[in-house]
Amino acid sequence: MLRKLREDRSFQGAVLISPTLLFMIGLLIIPLLLTLVISFGSRAPDGTVIYGFSFDNYVRLSGVRTECDNGKSLCLDPIYIQILSRSLSLAFNTTVLAILMAYPLAYFIARAPARKRNTFLFLILVPMWTNFIIRVYAWMMLLRTQGVINSVIGWLAGLVGLHFTPFEMLYTQGAVLVGMVYEFLPFMILPIYTSLEKIELSLYEASADLGARPFRTFLRMTLPLSIPGVVAGTILVFVPVMGTFIVSDLLGGRQIVLVGNLIQNQFLIARDPTFGSAASLMLMTLTLIVTYFYTRKFGFGEEIVTA
Repeated sequence: MLRKLREDRSFQGAVLISPTLLFMIGLLIIPLLLTLVISFGSRAPDGTVIYGFSFDNYVRLSGVRTECDNGKSLCLDPIYIQILSRSLSLAFNTTVLAILMAYPLAYFIARAPARKRNTFLFLILVPMWTNFIIRVYAWMMLLRTQGVINSVIGWLAGLVGLHFTPFEMLYTQGAVLVGMVYEFLPFMILPIYTSLEKIELSLYEASADLGARPFRTFLRMTLPLSIPGVVAGTILVFVPVMGTFIVSDLLGGRQIVLVGNLIQNQFLIARDPTFGSAASLMLMTLTLIVTYFYTRKFGFGEEIVTA
């Protein structure tokens, strides 16, 4: 009996995946189900959960209010829709800027001599050895009114006799965008580098032999073959940016509220876990929808060279 089980491939597969499966069930599936149950409840005066089945939290997220100041039975409060659109816009802009900055650097590293690649990758990973929050505080020192950037610009303006008024860069949406791109840029560089590094040099030689110019080679061969890395990097950047709140808290001065900040505030400040759970599920659903359509458009990892 034991010998038959050892030879049974389905049994072997079940044994191999069981640790991961138990981990996923205990730390992902069950917490998600609990969050779903709580999202349909209501908040008690003491901040605890009154379990029930109500869509009030989801209706509130949609911006529809049943208690209006003008006496109407229904009205729209767009604050949560604005937070959602702001989060989507910031995640999109962060991802696009990360691609534009990461691709040339990844291409440079992939085409560099083999003995230098590890050094370049090491330099990219070194900042990640520092605590996430400390790196955000470093940007605060750079961007504040009396910070390094304004001080350098003021010094240069003084050399040519110009009056300089310090820029208000900190606690703006631009500061949050800069912080997001900086924090997640390595997660875009590494997948793109991996895809570019796999491209055989013989393909470039064949393209040159056939008379293709470098730009045409890039469009018809290099770019399509690197799309899997771009797709992977996009997912690695877009998904965490949608849920992060530390960068917007510090560089935005709590003035730039994202969905992540909304969820954090509901659990820690407002003590409304039901609404926070509904917002969490809404964020997860929206992220899954965007990721689904993105991967349907570009695939997960198919390397196709266009003719």
